[in-house]
Amino acid sequence: MKKLSARRRHPLAAVVVLLFALAVTGGLYAAFAPADTAKADDTAQSLAIEEGKKLYSVGCASCHGTGGQGTSDGPSLVGVGSAAVDFQVATGRMPLQQQGAQAPRKKAIYNQAEIDQLAAYIASLGAGPSVPAKSQYSPEGADIAKGGELFRTNCAQCHNFVGKGGALSNGKFAPTLEDVNPKHIYEAMQTGPQNMPSFPDTTMTEKNKKDIIAYLDTVNSSKTKSPGGLELGGLGPVSEGLFAWIFGLGALVAVAIWVAAHTAKAKKS
Repeated sequence: MKKLSARRRHPLAAVVVLLFALAVTGGLYAAFAPADTAKADDTAQSLAIEEGKKLYSVGCASCHGTGGQGTSDGPSLVGVGSAAVDFQVATGRMPLQQQGAQAPRKKAIYNQAEIDQLAAYIASLGAGPSVPAKSQYSPEGADIAKGGELFRTNCAQCHNFVGKGGALSNGKFAPTLEDVNPKHIYEAMQTGPQNMPSFPDTTMTEKNKKDIIAYLDTVNSSKTKSPGGLELGGLGPVSEGLFAWIFGLGALVAVAIWVAAHTAKAKKS
């Protein structure tokens, strides 16, 4: 004990303890620091951007320019973000089949891995809305009633009350929202594709977007049936009444005219 106490009082004891503590700390940091993980993530991202650029050069550059700056045949993609790419390419709207009033939805020609690579490249050109996580667009736990109110206020003018779609001017149209992936609905609200206005988080919160998705999921579900018959585009089970009103009343008018005509003939004779 006396020898140990003497060593503790040695002038270099504090230096030795400090060096030992630094060595232990350095070893623990080297063992548990996420440097390798971060480096691997950066490498994977760089590879995705490189592969995305190759895909872009083949399938997109002819319209959008070699650097995404845009041409007379296609708008600039600088700053549109990965969400816009995921929406347009995953729904088959891009690459465009032919120039027209609007790009229709069709079968996608790229798989999801290739779409992710294209999105990574376009995102590298400028900051923009990113592809949402599942927790952002999942309808679970959302307020369906609030979503219906928001949809009727902001979307029904073009997409109909329950997202059946509708015609617009100059050959354009609001597409049906039936059987559309919730992620793509969220991305459309984020980016405002084609004729649609965008609804960023500053305009419509993430929760509000989830509410709208939950509403559409409910009204377009195969389990949701109209108890009164045909829905007439979501306006309600009134198509039978409308038929009776137009054709029934029309028949009554025709009968009244026929009776009046024959009554007039009978009086003359």
